[in-house]
Amino acid sequence: MLNWFQALMPKEGRFFDLFEAHAKTLCAGAGALRRMLDGGPDVPERCAEVARHEQEADEITRDALLAVRRTFITPFDRSDIIDLITTMDDAIDQMHKTTKAVTLFEQRNFHSDMVKLGDVIVQCADLTAEAVPLLRSMRANAGRLNRLAEEVTRLEDESDRLYDDGLAALYRGPAKRDPMAYIVGSEIYDHLEKVVDRFEDVANRISGVLIEHL
Repeated sequence: MLNWFQALMPKEGRFFDLFEAHAKTLCAGAGALRRMLDGGPDVPERCAEVARHEQEADEITRDALLAVRRTFITPFDRSDIIDLITTMDDAIDQMHKTTKAVTLFEQRNFHSDMVKLGDVIVQCADLTAEAVPLLRSMRANAGRLNRLAEEVTRLEDESDRLYDDGLAALYRGPAKRDPMAYIVGSEIYDHLEKVVDRFEDVANRISGVLIEHL
């Protein structure tokens, strides 16, 4: 009877499938966000695309949280599973917040440092998508996982520099004579930089799982 009941329960490998599916939404959302920063008439469609990927990510997150409650044996601590999937979800939520700000302010043109921040976001998403499958065999992949986490941290440092440079350029440029332009530009910079911060949170959570389970 117990064997029959356990057969109906989600298997621990299901969590890795969910992590990897979520990582794909992060890459898709990051790609759409980057294309949005190219500007022009396609900006609203790119914003809508990010929103669709964010909804997909929410569904995956809900599935993972439900599976935590229903699974007897998990691949690592339940709290770590919850923290990892919700931190990943925070990253795409922040992408969505970025597009909502762009929509609110009806932006169609973006500064060069915003575009560079978009490139950093894509790189962070790609590194996350590479790291997540390696969690299936943490011991064997510990070295690579640590290097990926360090690379995300390096990119976060780069995003801080781009953020500072971007605000300085805003202040020196036409926005110096147009306070609203500075407010709008700084708001978008803030959202973009926070996306990278959320990816660093994911990298830190992965590093934490490694420390606790190796």
